[in-house]
Amino acid sequence: MRHPGGVPRGYWAGSPDRDPREGSDDGDPRRDAPAERGAWDPTRAVLVVDDEASIVESLEKIFRREGFSVLTATDGQAGLDLLRRNRVGVLLCDLMMPGTSGMDLLKAAKTIAPETEVVLMTAYGTVETAVDAMKEGAYDFVSKPLKRAHVVRIVKNALEKQSLVTENRALKAQLAERRRRAIIGTSLPWRRTMDIVHQAAPSEATVLLLGESGTGKELLARALHENSHRAKGPFVAINCAAIPESILEAELFGYEKGAFTGATVTREGRFEAANGGTLFLDEIGEISRHVQVKLLRVLQEGEIERLGAGGKPRRIDIRLVAATNVDLGEEVKAGRFREDLFYRLNVIPVHVPPLRDRREDVPLLTQHFVQLYAEKNAKQITGTTAAALARLADYPWPGNVRELENAIERAVVLTRGTTLDEDALPREIRDAAAAGAPGMSFAIGTPLADIEMRVIRETLRHTRGDKRLAAKLLGIATRTIYRRLAEVGEATNDEVPSDEPGDGHDGDDGEPEGSV
Repeated sequence: MRHPGGVPRGYWAGSPDRDPREGSDDGDPRRDAPAERGAWDPTRAVLVVDDEASIVESLEKIFRREGFSVLTATDGQAGLDLLRRNRVGVLLCDLMMPGTSGMDLLKAAKTIAPETEVVLMTAYGTVETAVDAMKEGAYDFVSKPLKRAHVVRIVKNALEKQSLVTENRALKAQLAERRRRAIIGTSLPWRRTMDIVHQAAPSEATVLLLGESGTGKELLARALHENSHRAKGPFVAINCAAIPESILEAELFGYEKGAFTGATVTREGRFEAANGGTLFLDEIGEISRHVQVKLLRVLQEGEIERLGAGGKPRRIDIRLVAATNVDLGEEVKAGRFREDLFYRLNVIPVHVPPLRDRREDVPLLTQHFVQLYAEKNAKQITGTTAAALARLADYPWPGNVRELENAIERAVVLTRGTTLDEDALPREIRDAAAAGAPGMSFAIGTPLADIEMRVIRETLRHTRGDKRLAAKLLGIATRTIYRRLAEVGEATNDEVPSDEPGDGHDGDDGEPEGSV
């Protein structure tokens, strides 16, 4: 007796007399379906499950002719086993099957393979059944007798949706990674650094990034790579100080099988891994003199030699970016760093400013890290109080941006409300800010307007936003502060005060006698 979920053998809408076994030259698909894993593409794979073997065979032929990879099963349990072992884009299954039904298979599929789209078939389709299936996560619902064009269209649409979901997930991951590595800053020292980076990026010149730890040298190295013609090639980073000297050479240049005790297989090094792209050597001042000699040969000849290669060089095509937090010039004088290698590396030196020299960027960086870690920790934090920003701006940041990031992550985790306040900041930051206002310094060539705005902002931080008090400290009119803030788009909702006697206002053009 046939189960009510199936249809008679060979019964297809539009071709009732057709034998689904006719015209097959595909061989036994079950023999080669899970096939060669190297060629298996889940976005082109369909799993067909029906207790009617004739339906399974017919659908299999149809989908194979459409260029899909097909897996088949004639009962729910067998289909579930295939789903556990193979990634597929679409599961097409009968709703009414003995044992494990189509609805059971749908629920199981959404648990073990949530990315797989499920299409249900039945000879007894009702609106209620379709609604129930959709509620459980089915992509669509088709009624028997099956129409070939309709089934193919539904499956193609389901595969397209699955492909788009996968692509969207990958793009979101890339955007999240880009957000995490975002380069943020508008201060003059930072803009000057970025100008050099953008000019150097399209070239093939070696770049040497000079700056303290935590200033963002690796971010700049990635920016150099991503804005060059090598952007589609690999970016390989290695911290020379983090790898023991005894194995650094093997990590960089690779080795042949048997080159030393424990070298049981041949392995390529980081130079070969970066071929066609960019190699970033962080903390390059820590490498030994022996490795320096080999690195110099790479820069001069464009060749490397694996350990144990017996004098057989290999050509490589890389762009080298190096970074250090030590003064290589002093290292050369002390005899710890080769002078010829220093000149090879120092083609385009880029000085990365410490955070204490770009305090104007602290609010921007703070906002970025608050958003990043609030999202990561599923917390609803909308901003930072003025008092907390003042504390952050006053701190000297010996650990630079890395220290700021760690401080904000800690504060986000410990904040109970929707606004990050100063009580959530580490004690050393609160104590340092309480010690007194820091001095201010400006790079030679800083535009006067930038100096004025920074003085106004810093004074407002220390007066906790009190513009009247800030104006008295600066010897200018309160209206001048409002006007300056409005000019840079930082106007507030406070009422602009009228001319005040004794505040230095001249009553004509709005300029105070003691303008900043």
